[in-house]
Amino acid sequence: MSLKQIVGAAILDHRAAPVGFLAARRTAPESLAGLWEFPGGKVEPGESCEDALRREIREELGVEIELGAEVAGPLEQGWPLNETAAMRVWCAYITDGRPEPLEDHDELRWVRLEESEATSLPWIPADFPIVAAVLRAAKAVSRPA
Repeated sequence: MSLKQIVGAAILDHRAAPVGFLAARRTAPESLAGLWEFPGGKVEPGESCEDALRREIREELGVEIELGAEVAGPLEQGWPLNETAAMRVWCAYITDGRPEPLEDHDELRWVRLEESEATSLPWIPADFPIVAAVLRAAKAVSRPA
């Protein structure tokens, strides 16, 4: 059985030496309202994961993004969210616009790339392991090659 493909963006504040990433607080469904997540959404039929992520971020936050490295999960389809869905996550950078909570969220917050701050938010439980992976990925981005 194929899992429903979801995509998410770990939007970093700077390309060369990031110090934070953008988290979004959900408004729905009721079971997830008030919990934090990486913005993104479902991949539509015939749409690539990358195109879906750009579309979802445009719809949810009103910004254009450029995708960086994927934050690889343990499954071919990324990170398991539940029994029916998995999420692929990319580091991303805003190329145009200022993020606003337009759809599915009531608050956005820049979170410092420090474990104590990043893990202090009440995340959707399936996103906790992704937060740790994003922190590792962001540190790798800021190290010179």
